[in-house]
Amino acid sequence: MARSSSGIVAGLTVAALAVVGFLGYQASASAPAHPAKAAPPPAAAPSPVPSAHAGDEAKPVAVPNASGTGSRVVYSVSLKRVWLVGEGGQEPKSFAVKPSTAHPKPGTYLVNSRSGAVTGSDGVPIEHVVRFATADGVVVGFSARVDGQMPEPDANKKTGGIRMTRADGDAMWAFATINSKVVVVP
Repeated sequence: MARSSSGIVAGLTVAALAVVGFLGYQASASAPAHPAKAAPPPAAAPSPVPSAHAGDEAKPVAVPNASGTGSRVVYSVSLKRVWLVGEGGQEPKSFAVKPSTAHPKPGTYLVNSRSGAVTGSDGVPIEHVVRFATADGVVVGFSARVDGQMPEPDANKKTGGIRMTRADGDAMWAFATINSKVVVVP
């Protein structure tokens, strides 16, 4: 009799686990795809793309059509925005930048040098410098000021630093290694 009791208990346990698993599956299938408050992803990971327009943060800003394919950094001079476009259909990470006074011409470039921490062409300490072009005799690259500020560049000076927040600078540094493709669009 002990054998049949334990067999019945084991059978009931398996059945109960199956029901709990099924109910859990149904609950997850009916949960909203985008919870109201989700923890933000790490800086280097793709994240929801904020809008370029104030008050319109919920709508993503699409990667410009004429920006090529594959893994790449896309920089739009007119939108003052960067996209880190990875492989495999991942949602690109996008963020606003503060352009320098020297702008590279539209085209495709490769990251040709990087520096962890240096002094920028404007004389301020910067970090995570990712250089990819030269414009008006000035080296152009992405960077973040160590003090976290993003002021307008001095229009009287030729500078090549395309500035971003420190968190976005961390993401750029992790994404754009030597020979990574950078596509500049108007």
